[in-house]
Amino acid sequence: MAAMFSQNPVMNGPNYSFNQSAAPSSAADGYRQHRFDPYTDNGGSTLAIAGDNFAILAGDTRSTSGYNINTRYEPKVFKIGGSDSTQRDATLILSVVGFAADANALKERLDTVVKLYRYQHGKAMTVKAAAQRLSIILYQKRFFPYYAHAILGGLDEEGKGAVYSYDPVGSYEREQCRAGGAAASLIMPFLDSQVNFKNQYEPGSGVGHNLKERERVLLGRDVVEDLVKDAFDSAVERHIEVGDGLLMMVITKDGIEEIYKPLKQD
Repeated sequence: MAAMFSQNPVMNGPNYSFNQSAAPSSAADGYRQHRFDPYTDNGGSTLAIAGDNFAILAGDTRSTSGYNINTRYEPKVFKIGGSDSTQRDATLILSVVGFAADANALKERLDTVVKLYRYQHGKAMTVKAAAQRLSIILYQKRFFPYYAHAILGGLDEEGKGAVYSYDPVGSYEREQCRAGGAAASLIMPFLDSQVNFKNQYEPGSGVGHNLKERERVLLGRDVVEDLVKDAFDSAVERHIEVGDGLLMMVITKDGIEEIYKPLKQD
């Protein structure tokens, strides 16, 4: 498939093309098929982990187009629903990865909806209500979906960490942890082992079906932050579309804290 955007804008100009032509359908009639492909993948990965009284959403900062690095600092994790543009009192975090333009449009749409709710009702939208609203936003675009993987995080009514993951057309569920983006297939098995304790059993508890599963407990914040860094350190070793920097946002009852850590740049 021909590229929609020229890879050499200096020599050829922007060269935006809506005329992507395939081979003639037959030698006799010479007709050609024309199509428009608006999507691309700008790489990167995100993950989210819910704790007892906090939630952490994180993403790398690399933006790519094929083998090219567009920028080494393109955040994929955002504060949502603050009372002004500084988002100093935001109560939600959204991570989006995939096509950067769609990701940004989705983030702005949800932020507008949550801000409007705050203005109309005089209080912040709950993470459960925001999760349902984001599902509706995605479903409304089901015939031309946002090409992005979204994860929403916050604190529920009991003050416990809540993480909601989505497919492109709005199906969602609350989870303990979830990874998305280019390196999701590398990170998610690590999270299944270290956060969900999948296929882990108590030593000496039996044989075969008599094995006792390891008790599943919520991890502390320090442990989770280390796991997030370890997950991305591993991903950058195996995936060229992930790297440069790691931006983590931690939401607690005291607000949202941003943490930046460097990753490999090669």
